[in-house]
Amino acid sequence: MSEVFATTGTIAAIATAIVPQQGSVGIVRVSGSQAMALAQTLFHAPGRQVWESHRILYGYIRHPQTQQLVDETLLLIMKAPRSYTREDVVEFHCHGGIMAVQQVLQLCLENGARLAQPGEFTLRAFLNGRLDLTQAEGIADLVGAKSPQAAQTALAGLQGKLAHPIRQLRANCLDILAEIEARIDFEEDLPPLDDKVIISEIEKIAAEITRLLETKDKGELLRTGLKVAIVGRPNVGKSSLLNAWSQSDRAIVTDLPGTTRDVVESQLVVGGIPVQVLDTAGIRETTDQVEKIGVERSRRAANAADLVLLTIDASSGWTEGDEEIYKQVQHRPLILVINKIDLVKEDDRKNLQLQMPNSKSKIVTAAAKNQGIDVLETAILEIVQTGKVQAADMDLAINQRQAAALTQAKISLEQVQATIAQQLPLDFWTIDLRGAIQALGEITGEEVTESVLDRIFSKFCIGK
Repeated sequence: MSEVFATTGTIAAIATAIVPQQGSVGIVRVSGSQAMALAQTLFHAPGRQVWESHRILYGYIRHPQTQQLVDETLLLIMKAPRSYTREDVVEFHCHGGIMAVQQVLQLCLENGARLAQPGEFTLRAFLNGRLDLTQAEGIADLVGAKSPQAAQTALAGLQGKLAHPIRQLRANCLDILAEIEARIDFEEDLPPLDDKVIISEIEKIAAEITRLLETKDKGELLRTGLKVAIVGRPNVGKSSLLNAWSQSDRAIVTDLPGTTRDVVESQLVVGGIPVQVLDTAGIRETTDQVEKIGVERSRRAANAADLVLLTIDASSGWTEGDEEIYKQVQHRPLILVINKIDLVKEDDRKNLQLQMPNSKSKIVTAAAKNQGIDVLETAILEIVQTGKVQAADMDLAINQRQAAALTQAKISLEQVQATIAQQLPLDFWTIDLRGAIQALGEITGEEVTESVLDRIFSKFCIGK
């Protein structure tokens, strides 16, 4: 391994988020061959408590030289191989805050442990065979999950629901390779290969790879969320829409146009998908320098968003200002939100619809009265589904690394089919078939390089 992941020695790190004056418990985790010896050096357990694996001891952390009391703690003991890393692991459960856990960590470092690198505990779990790479990535996804659906998908990966089909595909490729190589080595003793059978098997494997690749967009959506920008002229009800949607008073609402001067954000979950909603300043020509900055930021937010909610004031009708904004955002995924519909008579609503562009997605709301939010969320989910980001198998969602490896495996299999069609010798069949096997092995970690491990585990937090 590289210097970044020198997986020797005993490592220690704070394993919980530490916030001043918040949190009742802080955990210092230690893993390695000297973990037990270090715990016995620092931890004093009064009475006749038994130092056995998977026991929790009550006691005190004392400075080994001065015997000064550092903290009153619990000690959790997990001996190899029944631990997260399959090494000896001890955890000091200290009082929360900053000072207690930092002092305990410092004592660990002064008495033989070194500070763990980001993701090093999980890396050791992988290298010691407790986890494969898909499970390790599932842990990172679970820690960073922004919605219940994202957490469930991460848990599915942690439970091996992605690794199992990948291993089966790789095993199928290995079976085909064995059949081909047997014919190369023992051509005179075995019947010739049936090309049609081999092609049929490869097509089945490629079809399953295609199915898995279809979950990539869903995976990205669950991990990063959907960025939605509410845009429109001043005073059309954009801030009221944000407040009604988020059920809060995040944005200031007045009857004065131009109240919102900057982009206001709110985090929501719609249909299990994390949504970052941006309430932008009203877009119009202005001489106010501060408002100009806000308008420019609104335009940038609209261009960077995954979805634009172009909001209009139904009581004002479709104006030249609305038309100008529409021209700027019509190339983006778009929902036309006809707000303040409660101020328009029923007969006038049809005329308003005729004035507007023929957008595929239009909804009506009365944000000030909390009406139409459910319709808005339904429209958003319909656009998401139209974009084919919802996969049939809700338990699986591959990431970019896994998608790249699956794509390479599919290309290799297509090349095998082309080689067979060209009636090239059997040796040529094995070249790309081995490429597919290697690509599939990279997903689970059965075939992996040091650079891949560096890239994956460097994204973890320290202590995990």
